[in-house]
Order: sequence, then C-alpha cells, then structure tokens
Amino acid sequence: MSYQVNKSDAEWRAELDPEEFRVLRQAGTEAPFVGEYTDTKTAGSYRCRACQAELFRSDTKFDSHCGWPSFYAPLAEDRVEYVEDRSFGSVRTEVRCATCGSHLGHVFEGEGYGIPTDQRYCINSISMTLVADEGPEDAPRRA
Repeated sequence: MSYQVNKSDAEWRAELDPEEFRVLRQAGTEAPFVGEYTDTKTAGSYRCRACQAELFRSDTKFDSHCGWPSFYAPLAEDRVEYVEDRSFGSVRTEVRCATCGSHLGHVFEGEGYGIPTDQRYCINSISMTLVADEGPEDAPRRA
C-alpha cells in the first residue's frame, strides 16, 4: 500500500520512541487501562501520533470499559483503513491511519453501548495525540 506519508523503518525509529514504534509501526498493543487518553474527557481532535493526521473527534469518544479509548466513528471514513487481523488465533479488524499506515487499534461490532453506531473503535492512546479545542477563555477576542 502506498501512503501519503511514506518513511523507512529507520526514519520512523528516529522520530518515535521505542514504545511508539512498537505499537504504531509493528502493530503492538499497549496494556489496558494505562493509556494516557483512556479516561480523558477533554474536547478536541485526536491525531495520529506518527503523522498528525486528524482521525477522531472527542464528541465520538465514549466509555466502553474495554481499557482503551473508544470511539464510535472516525472523523471521516477516508481517515482510517481496515485490515483483517488473524493474529492470536482470532479474526479481528485492525484500524490503521490512512495517511501513514500506522497501527491504531481495532474496531469491533456490537450493540449495547448506547451509541449512534454499532462500531467500537478501541484505539491505543500511544497511537494518538490529543489537540484540545480552544476554550472560551482562549478564543480570539473581537474588537
């Protein structure tokens, strides 16, 4: 697959710390309930930590109690790509950044969360950077 951002492993290793590289570039998974954004309620956009492409908005984030930040939809369907994952003896759907191909997490189908879709995107915190929205106190003032 060809991506808009295409770098060698050496280039990615120079930009990412070892744990970021393991998760983003080698499809690793961070431990549940320890990620930076698992319980975050801050309004803003979640971007790919590798390339800064905007992937998810905080208004689609919900608490699924799965141990990873969960979203019910990406910002737009063209922001992510889906890959069949047959690792660990099961079939899952891997979610990758469509801009750089970095591993983000997995998406699962299922109801019962009281959300608008039946999609549960369980995304590694280490795969994302949260860019907070400007609050009213930070908004530009009109003269």
